[in-house]
Amino acid sequence: MKHILLLFAFVCLWSCHDDDKDYEMINVAVPEMMSKTEFRNSIDVQSAKAIVEAGKIYAYDNYIFISDKDNGVHVVDNSNPKAPKTISYLKIPGNEDISIKNNFLYADSATDLVVFDVSNIQNIKLVERLEDVFSVYNYRIPNEAEYADFNNFDFENNVVVGWNIVQERREIFNPNDLVFNDAAFSNVAESSNVGVGGSLARFQIVKDYLYTVGSYEMSIFNISNLGSPILETIQPSGWNIETMFYADDYLYLGGTNGTYIYSMENPASPSYVSEFVHWEGCDPIVVDGNYAYLTLRGGNACGQLESVLEVIDISDKTKPTLADRYALDNPYGLGFSNNSLFVCDGTSGLKVFDKTNPRALKQIESFPNVHAKDVIPLKNSLLMVGNGVLYQYQYMDSKLQLLSSYSLN
Repeated sequence: MKHILLLFAFVCLWSCHDDDKDYEMINVAVPEMMSKTEFRNSIDVQSAKAIVEAGKIYAYDNYIFISDKDNGVHVVDNSNPKAPKTISYLKIPGNEDISIKNNFLYADSATDLVVFDVSNIQNIKLVERLEDVFSVYNYRIPNEAEYADFNNFDFENNVVVGWNIVQERREIFNPNDLVFNDAAFSNVAESSNVGVGGSLARFQIVKDYLYTVGSYEMSIFNISNLGSPILETIQPSGWNIETMFYADDYLYLGGTNGTYIYSMENPASPSYVSEFVHWEGCDPIVVDGNYAYLTLRGGNACGQLESVLEVIDISDKTKPTLADRYALDNPYGLGFSNNSLFVCDGTSGLKVFDKTNPRALKQIESFPNVHAKDVIPLKNSLLMVGNGVLYQYQYMDSKLQLLSSYSLN
């Protein structure tokens, strides 16, 4: 996790300086700002282009949607999995996630929710925008920054579109000097026409609702009228939430400090059931039956040094318990198909486990020569993205056979 200054950077102000106090030179992140008007007018449907930084993946019909981190979404025609082809690019500044139902694509754009009609993939159209429905979005403060300077930032009218790192002489930090400004805080879904996201997703569509999760809030949209979503509820979700997974009428929210379970008994307002607490680490999660599988990645801004795959017994949703733990190197996303569990271990590649006995996983395959970030197990194939490459594998006699590797750069 970043220095505590980063956690509170946008809600904290330094106290008045005293000439007798000590100072130090630190890296300060200064935001590059754009007016919301200009920001909103910059959404565009463009021709295919190279990807800058591949993020999350999403599958819908014969198409794969791959996010270009914080900038937009690349649309890949996958009608021939052996020869996929990028056909267009949706420029969506401030985008992290998408979900699709019945040819309507929902995407976040910093504080806004935007809706595209993708019924004609050659003529995608923006059809709706809900402004300022997300009160918190990922500011993507650079890792090398020790402090983020939001003192001159107008949250009402501007958004952050980038950062400049400068060295400044600052008073040595004392936690007692913090002053808070509360105003600044102002897998396969049930329908066959809903797309499939990976384990890093923050969006889930279940029946007539779109569920989105930010750092500590869950926003629920009624999408019974697909082209005109309505923000129905905003409720607390936990702390430092990064991912969301739906299974068997429950939502599982993965955070850096734990996994939160919510009941969908009232779909318009999911209710908290329990929390499984773990050490700090990036936490994507998938669920199959009475067991949840999650990866914790350490050695970075997420928290501890150790990286593991954990198996959680959730047969009693009110009392989730640790069933087993396995060491990994650099884990990210994961997914499953039948008794196979696919784990993206970053620079150590893709690892496949037999989960016939969830309490005693057995590694049965390894693909160490690929960079693996997230996977989507489909009915007949496995999609995986990593380091600007889209990989597709076919299930063959309980093993994976490479169909294609497609460079997105």
